[in-house]
Amino acid sequence: MSAATHEITQTNAWDGKESPFKTSYGKLMMWFFLVSDGLTFGGLLTALGYAKFSNPEAGMAWPSGEDVFFHFPFTHTEFPLMYVAFMTFILIVSSVTMVLAVEAGHRMDKRGVIKWLLWTVLGGAIFLGSQVWEWATFIAGPDGNISTWLDNATLAHNPYGPTLYANFFFFITGFHGFHVFTGVLFNSLVLRNVIRGVYHERGHYEMVEKVGLYWHFVDLVWVFVFTFYYLV
Repeated sequence: MSAATHEITQTNAWDGKESPFKTSYGKLMMWFFLVSDGLTFGGLLTALGYAKFSNPEAGMAWPSGEDVFFHFPFTHTEFPLMYVAFMTFILIVSSVTMVLAVEAGHRMDKRGVIKWLLWTVLGGAIFLGSQVWEWATFIAGPDGNISTWLDNATLAHNPYGPTLYANFFFFITGFHGFHVFTGVLFNSLVLRNVIRGVYHERGHYEMVEKVGLYWHFVDLVWVFVFTFYYLV
């Protein structure tokens, strides 16, 4: 192959005006953020695994998720992990509706974007409300009676087992819940702009795709939290 084949000319040289990967600056920055945020969650889950299997509090076994999260709203019957599974299902479905919103944006279907993005926001709101209920039930103690709050779980006291069990529960699920809240807020703001026709006038719905990347990340992280905190 001749050397002329590899010659850099004015037409094939990257002049820095656009991404060499044919990706917008906003998408690249979102990916950088998601990678760094993923490392944060990875560190938290690694610390969770170490704390669980090193058993620093001698004589106190790490409780099984089925023995702690068995409450279900409006019933006194025990359903181990069923409500957490319901929360997971809601979040996964909201990820599907986000995919449909992005797909509608590619077709410049404003009404489709509004419909599917609205369902995504609704799914995130249901998840947040469920997490508030789950926290309240966890704090109420093993009996799940929120009205009594006897023997309640705090960062300093935990009736379920090792203190670190409650610490990791509040920190990891709370940190993820903050991400979900942020995602619902961003999606709501983007939805408002979609309704006002901001992105339709621009000729693209890239902003929907960018918030979609964040929302898919939030959903994926919850799958790992659900697996390593509740199941393992």
